[in-house]
Amino acid sequence: MQFIDQARIGVQAGRGGDGIVTFRREKYVPAGGPSGGDGGRGGDVWLEADSNLQTLLDFKYKRQFVATEGRRGGPNRATGASGQPLIIKVPCGTEVRDLATTILLGDLTEHGQRLLVAAGGRGGLGNAHYLSNRNRAPEKYTEGRDGEVWNLQMELKLLAEVGIIGLPNAGKSTLISVLSAARPKIADYPFTTLVPNLGVVRRPSGDGTVFADIPGLIAGAAQGAGLGHDFLRHIERTRLLIHLVDASTEDVLRDLTVVEGELAAYGHGLNERPRIVALNKIELLLDEDLAELQQRVADQCGQPVLLVSAATSQGLDPLLGAVWRELDRRKEVEAEALAQSS
Repeated sequence: MQFIDQARIGVQAGRGGDGIVTFRREKYVPAGGPSGGDGGRGGDVWLEADSNLQTLLDFKYKRQFVATEGRRGGPNRATGASGQPLIIKVPCGTEVRDLATTILLGDLTEHGQRLLVAAGGRGGLGNAHYLSNRNRAPEKYTEGRDGEVWNLQMELKLLAEVGIIGLPNAGKSTLISVLSAARPKIADYPFTTLVPNLGVVRRPSGDGTVFADIPGLIAGAAQGAGLGHDFLRHIERTRLLIHLVDASTEDVLRDLTVVEGELAAYGHGLNERPRIVALNKIELLLDEDLAELQQRVADQCGQPVLLVSAATSQGLDPLLGAVWRELDRRKEVEAEALAQSS
């Protein structure tokens, strides 16, 4: 399945039905008077989040969506049928903006959540509405109003609690394939991962936590270089980042600094996001060299550094333990902040 995380669509709500001019004439109803009914309301256009969708691929092939019109009014004050609402399914995590102004219209994060993006036009009035003491036989009616028309920009941001970041070939795809049932493409050359990969990692309690493997960042990613600029948005919603560093490269400290610099350059609070730093591929180094490197990296980033090997599963239990502790702490902080605000 092709991964598409941005799309532009046009939506048009249904036009309201026209009112009509009719007069009630029945054998035993003298002076029946005007009886023209109102037109029905045009159909609305809604976006609905669906957890079964993972991409905006459908909108690559269909970009115009039009709801049905309301029916015109009928005799005997009968109101025309309203147009059926048009419901467009989108993946959970979709942000919707007005294309012209970039104003955020809504953020669909939960399954079944809906957003009204175009309101249907109001139905016109029939001549029964214009009956008065001065005008006992009005022949006036109004036409239905046009429905709203909008051009929308949709942007998918993956809903993952933990994001795995690092330079190309740091071992991110291997790590998520070992921790979860995800099966990303893995090879020994850079930029093997061209799209984000999601995997569910089970806690000891049995609860599932979503991890996201973000395609490799390079210097200048925040300004559009490489693949990073396209996918940095997917870690905006994460609570925690795992910064995976290849311990076998020539300049590990430079690799660490490059990714940290890109997070700061991109903004959106990513630089302040809690991070766990882990040196990967430790099976390729001698123990004495590894201890020295671990200390140097810890001094550079100002926090403890974990040692892991995604290929041999070494050190993964301590890594997951640190992840669960940090996530629990984050949730407690968020709960306290919510309680204070309410």
